[in-house]
Amino acid sequence: MTALRAHEREQAKAQREEMESWRNAHALWKGARDKILSEAKSGKADKRTAAQADLEALGPEPEAPPSADRTVTEPTFEGLTKLFAHGQPSLGLFSDEGGQFLGGHAMNSENRQKTLAAFNDLWQGNPIRRTRSGDGHATLYGRRLAVHLMVQPGVARGFMADPLAADTGFLPRFLICEPPSAIGTRMQANARRDEMALGSFAARLRDILETPLPMEPETRELEPRPLHLTPEARALLVAFSDAIEAAQAPRADLAHVTGTASKAAEQAARIAGVLTLWRDLQAPAVEARDMADAIDVAQYYLSEASRLASAALVSEKIDNAEKLRKWLLEAWPHDDVTLREVVNRGPNALRESPKARAALDILTEHDWLKTNEAHTFVRGAKRKESWRMVQGARDVV
Repeated sequence: MTALRAHEREQAKAQREEMESWRNAHALWKGARDKILSEAKSGKADKRTAAQADLEALGPEPEAPPSADRTVTEPTFEGLTKLFAHGQPSLGLFSDEGGQFLGGHAMNSENRQKTLAAFNDLWQGNPIRRTRSGDGHATLYGRRLAVHLMVQPGVARGFMADPLAADTGFLPRFLICEPPSAIGTRMQANARRDEMALGSFAARLRDILETPLPMEPETRELEPRPLHLTPEARALLVAFSDAIEAAQAPRADLAHVTGTASKAAEQAARIAGVLTLWRDLQAPAVEARDMADAIDVAQYYLSEASRLASAALVSEKIDNAEKLRKWLLEAWPHDDVTLREVVNRGPNALRESPKARAALDILTEHDWLKTNEAHTFVRGAKRKESWRMVQGARDVV
């Protein structure tokens, strides 16, 4: 981020100088306008007609120079919209303390659904529409937002477990990974800092940042040119898309992460565009080599999403089994139990038969329960299936 921060500082200094010039121009414009209006109020009809012509000749109110900021860390969506209106049309929500955003005002219980829906719209390239009693209605076209958040695993898992984040399609729009911790191996003797690589990266980033954005000057609406795919690149993308689609079939490898998998091909296309323009801002099309690299990156993140989702599913099953074990020990007065009794009278998390059965199976697998023979009498009736706590289970804390 060093090159970006240096660019923001330089632009902020230039913006402060532009603000001084704008204040003077605005003061002159306002003075001239006030004088025209004052004369029109005290004059006759012909004066008012002349004032109309004078106001048109005066021109529109001078606009303040836009904010130089290119990144934010924990905005509300209203604040982000205001910055889009009066600042740069391309912004980044970047933070290595992403918990501040996920736990902040924009993501509290009252604003979360609104924020998630608004971010989804931005991901799709939709315009920002805002209607406020004080500001009226405004529509901002051609705005783009990049988001990169680093968060602690506990915070991330808590957010990922929120059904709203998944059901709205918010999480599947992200490229999520959880690399293994390096704690215990970060020895100074092994540290390697490649100054040449960092310098090359910084120089390329500065070149891109200093290139004028393709936008309409008055509305500051981004007008990026289409970046097409070569036939070879398109063939690679189609093959990748078809393979991922097949893997989402019921009981296939990606059936448990269809939301993320369904967007994998589009993610690969977006990544390919980034790789292409990083190499050459004037590139006419995405070539096969960039598409192949992009597919590798997209595949990595899809594998991470699958792994993390599977781990979350296993964790939920283990957690449910532990809830059932404690309920049997602390609240259930019998040594035998049936599936229906667990569903009807057990912990709230197990009020669905599949979840209750999974918990019973885990406790059986770990020798907390034993499956009774079919048609065993339990509380005066033959039961097709039932379970009995193993001897001594109640003696274990």
